[in-house]
Order: sequence, then structure tokens, then C-alpha cells
Amino acid sequence: MAALQYVDNPKYAALILRKTYAELSLPGALLDRSREWLTGTGAVWSTQEKTWRFPSGATLSFGYLETDADVYRYQSAEFQFIGVDEITEFAEKPVLFLFSRLRRLEGSDIPLRMRSASNPGGVGHDWVKRRYIDEGLAHGRIYIPAGLDDNPHLDRAGYVDSLNRLDPITRARLLAGDWSVRDAGGLFRREWFKVLDVRPAGYTWVRYWDLAATAEGHGTDPDWTVGALVGRSPEGRFCVADIRRIRGSPQAVESLVKQTAAIDGAAIKIYIEQEPGAGGKTLLDYYTRQLAGYIIRPDKPASDKVTRSQPLSSQAEAGNVDIVNGPWVGDFLDEMEAFPAAAHDDQVDATSGAFGQLVIPGSYSNWAEAAQRMIDQRTQK
Repeated sequence: MAALQYVDNPKYAALILRKTYAELSLPGALLDRSREWLTGTGAVWSTQEKTWRFPSGATLSFGYLETDADVYRYQSAEFQFIGVDEITEFAEKPVLFLFSRLRRLEGSDIPLRMRSASNPGGVGHDWVKRRYIDEGLAHGRIYIPAGLDDNPHLDRAGYVDSLNRLDPITRARLLAGDWSVRDAGGLFRREWFKVLDVRPAGYTWVRYWDLAATAEGHGTDPDWTVGALVGRSPEGRFCVADIRRIRGSPQAVESLVKQTAAIDGAAIKIYIEQEPGAGGKTLLDYYTRQLAGYIIRPDKPASDKVTRSQPLSSQAEAGNVDIVNGPWVGDFLDEMEAFPAAAHDDQVDATSGAFGQLVIPGSYSNWAEAAQRMIDQRTQK
């Protein structure tokens, strides 16, 4: 309804987004609703452009942001209204980019509006809560809560019965719109990490790479190649100083690894996670030749991702892990806090791998043993 408010103005363009186009097309979803409302009016639907065009010349388009790169589909466009449905399904960066698409001609009286809707939960839960609830009023961002009683047209008894079959966390979010309740079982919380302005001196540093070599394409969501630079002080504090990541071809990944090694310097050891089988060994041998002059070491994890991350989680909870402020920090903290339920865990893997090599160099691939050692050390203290 908000998107349709100014369709009598020929200079008006609106955009409504979901995470995927398939979600827009579900029965009862936004496209279905638009057809129900607009079929038989003067508006004309373009299947190719996914756009309604009104007699005035105004437009209402439907789109998606399945991957971060999809924001560039809208790079040259301008809208006066952008609506993001289920905003917690998105990372913060692509949504904030959309504000650059809110433009109008000088002298136009059409307001520029960004509107979002969502239940609590999802990969973007924390940044949405921070931006619109915790910090909202101070920055002029309006948050309007809604609960079950705000939708009198629902079959209340049937819906409550369905929600009662869910876990307590999901039920509280969907029934009461509770943004404060958190998923049980998360291994990291963002407030555990102290943010530093500069990289501390006197640390031993390692760069750990979790390699992937699949370029991002339309309709795909491949893993990231991630290189984490992590250090340890003589007193036993840890610091994540830098995260480099890319979703690209093998050549693009290789270029990033080489460039990062040159920036880090030859004194910093480079660890590369070695996949099982001959292919993993071949890839490691290749990088060893390409990075001649640097110290290259393999790591062959012998345990699952959650077990490998537990020692790092223990130190972070104790307040012993810092991070150096940079453009990567927001995405890093989002992924850490969402782990292990997040869609991607490559930053967690790389950071845990680097941490492990700093704690038990050369043998930390046996994560179960390492985790027990960390527990024993804390118990003794």
C-alpha cells in the first residue's frame, strides 16, 4: 500500500525486494497480492521487467537480493520508495547500499521513503535490532512493533496452536515479536570482542586461509575464501587484526592470497586448510610454489567445525580476544554470533584455524584434544 501511494505521479518509481524472486512469487506473497489488487485496473504488468506500469507512467518493480552482488542490479536506478520485506534475511551492507538509490529530481514533492518489515530472527537479526530498535530514535529511524493482536483477520486460535509446536525461541519471536530473546547454543556474542583502533605491538601473528574457488553467479551463494590474521601476545591475549575474503575464480583467489602475503610480510606464517584427498595436497603444493619465500604450513582439521571453534569461543567469552576496527568488522561479528546456524561460517573457520595454530602450533588439527587442553587449563586456573 505504501508503494502504491504516489502512482498517479509520472516521476514516481517504487521497488519492493525479497531475498529471492521465488519468495516474491509464493501464493499469497507480494506478487500474488499485487496481481489481486491491480489486475483489471489501468496498470500493465511486464513479466520480463517484473514491473507494473501505471497510466501516469509511474512504476512499481519487484526485485531480489539473493547475494551481496545483486545490489549492482540497481546501481544505475533511482527510486522514491524502496520496501524490503523480511529484512532480517539480509546482511547489513547490501541493504544500506539501497539508500544510495533513493533519489528524486530537484523540485519534486514526492518523499523519499525506505520501509522494511520483518519478524525477529534470521541472519540479520542483530544489525536490524541495533539499527532500528536500539539506535532508532536517536537517528530518526521509526520502529513500529506489531503482535498477534494487530492482525485481527488471522485465525488466532489456529495460528497460536501452530506456534505452540515450535521451540520457545521461535515462538517468542513470532507470537510476541520479541527481539531480545536469543537462540540457544550460539558459541559467540559480539560484546565479548573488544574493538581496538590499531593493531597491538609485540604479538606473534599468523594468517590462516580457508580456501574456496567458486565465483559468485546469478542464483548462487557459494562459500567465501577467507584469510584471517590473528595474533597472540606473550601474556596470552589474542587479536583478530584483519579479515580478507573473496568469492571469485581460482585465479582471483590466488591473486588475493599473493597480494595479502606481500602486505603481511615474510615474517608472518601462512597456514592453509588442506582438504582431504589428493586434490587438497596438490592445491597446497601449488600454493607453496607460488608463495616461495614465505613460510607455508598445511592444516588438516580432524574434527567438525563446532568442535574446532570451541577453544576460541572459550577465550572470547573470557574477554581475551580483541578485534582491530575495520570495514570487515560488521560482517565478521554478524557471522560469529550467528554461528553455527549461519548460512556461511568461513570467517569462523579461518579465525578458529589461526587461533589454533597460535595455541598449539603444528598439532592443532586434532581439535578434540586441543579443546580438552583448553578446558584443563581453565580448570587449573
